[in-house]
Order: sequence, then structure tokens, then C-alpha cells
Amino acid sequence: MAHYFESNDLNKFSTINEEVPEYWDAFLGYYGKVFEEGSLTTREKTLIGLAVAMAEKCPYCIDQYTQNCLNLGITEEQMTEVMHVTSAMKAGANLVQGVQIKNIVKKLEF
Repeated sequence: MAHYFESNDLNKFSTINEEVPEYWDAFLGYYGKVFEEGSLTTREKTLIGLAVAMAEKCPYCIDQYTQNCLNLGITEEQMTEVMHVTSAMKAGANLVQGVQIKNIVKKLEF
């Protein structure tokens, strides 16, 4: 295998639960319901999905949600803004962990 991420593997996702199809069916029911129109539009939910895909660093999810965004008329500029929001949130969450460093240093200071 030339790459860890093979885009064609995304098409194999539905084979994950061949041994326990009832789990797969339950997941698909839940997943489908979550992305239905509600208080948030499908468009908004898809942008959130893209942000989470990026935060989780899942190449398969990034691939799928980028395609979903394009199918919903979401522009590359809008997806790029989502990328920056995700990056800022991840950076902020990482930086706030610095408080733990400060707490440990204070605790161990002589």
C-alpha cells in the first residue's frame, strides 16, 4: 500500500459492521436523523461536520464532508473559513492547557 489513506477505502465504510448489521443500521438511523433539518439547517450541520472532521484529523471525513459541502453549494472560501475557525479553536484549547504547566510549577516551587 503506497499510502495509509486510500480515498477508495471510504467506499468500504459500510463493510465495517458486516458481522453485526444491527449496529450499522442503528448508526445509520442515528446519523441520518442528526443531519436532518432541525433548529440548524443541513448546510450548517455539514459545516460543523467539516470542522469536526478537521479537528479529528480524519482524512476520510474531510474528503466526504468537503464533497458534501460542495454539493450543498458551500464555497471553498467558506470551507477555508471553517478551517481557520477549527485551527483557532484547536490552538486555543491547546494553549489553555498551559495553565496545567503553571499549576504544576507553582505546586512544585520551593
